[in-house]
Amino acid sequence: MTLPQDPRARVLITPADLARLDGAAVLAVRNPRGDEGRTPRIPGAVDVDLPTELAGPGGGTRGSRPLPDIAALQAHARRWGLRQGQPVVVYDHDRGLVAGRGWWVLRWAGIADVRLLDGGFAAWEAAGLPVARTPAPAPPAGDVVLSAGHLPVLDADGAAALARAGVLLDSRIRPNYIGAAAAPGQPKRGHIPGALSAPATDNLTEPGPFAEAETLRHLYAALGAEGSRPVGVYCGAGISAALNVLALASLGIEAAMYPGSWSAWAADPARPAIVGGKPE
Repeated sequence: MTLPQDPRARVLITPADLARLDGAAVLAVRNPRGDEGRTPRIPGAVDVDLPTELAGPGGGTRGSRPLPDIAALQAHARRWGLRQGQPVVVYDHDRGLVAGRGWWVLRWAGIADVRLLDGGFAAWEAAGLPVARTPAPAPPAGDVVLSAGHLPVLDADGAAALARAGVLLDSRIRPNYIGAAAAPGQPKRGHIPGALSAPATDNLTEPGPFAEAETLRHLYAALGAEGSRPVGVYCGAGISAALNVLALASLGIEAAMYPGSWSAWAADPARPAIVGGKPE
């Protein structure tokens, strides 16, 4: 299947277009809350557990949600039924803030055609499209072959350097970026020196779908991310940062992600933290 030429259409898909897309694997990305079996879903969608299937074991300077082992990810992907060369669509019930991680991990692992359902399940349901109330049967095992490294990543040193030489964006909500004094025994709060606040929710309209391309272009240009300088993104644990990477990709701008994000940075006592609303 030929990928769309428009950069936005390469990373986002509307509910109407998904309903017409033959042969795609549809993955419902979950950050579990205990109600997954009762959650309405797109018919045929396969559940993906973010903490155990889209991340490796965390802790310390690895961060809370480090990249998964590629062999383990491939085993999961085959269990989801993914086939070599098959288009994949990911969605969630959180306007893409969770499913964006699925988009990023699968693209990093070498699946060329992965798209996020614009507006998530709410947009699908609002379009009057079919809804299932129970999970689909397990699909036949897939044969997808994955390999690491197809999207750029940063480590802590790379993030610190990029904040000086390029543009480093912090996609957490602004109060987390601003931070405060940490209580004794708690991780430091604030942001990486030189990082700019760019909350992932700013990419989205109030109903849920992404803002139009012109709005996103102005949003990122105001932060210096207009394509002339290298761009990196981090968040709290490498989840919402993926949505900023996707939004930039929809504009044709490549951005690296720091998967360890603040959870990894704050675990290192040698790493400084800036408290306040300014980069420095």
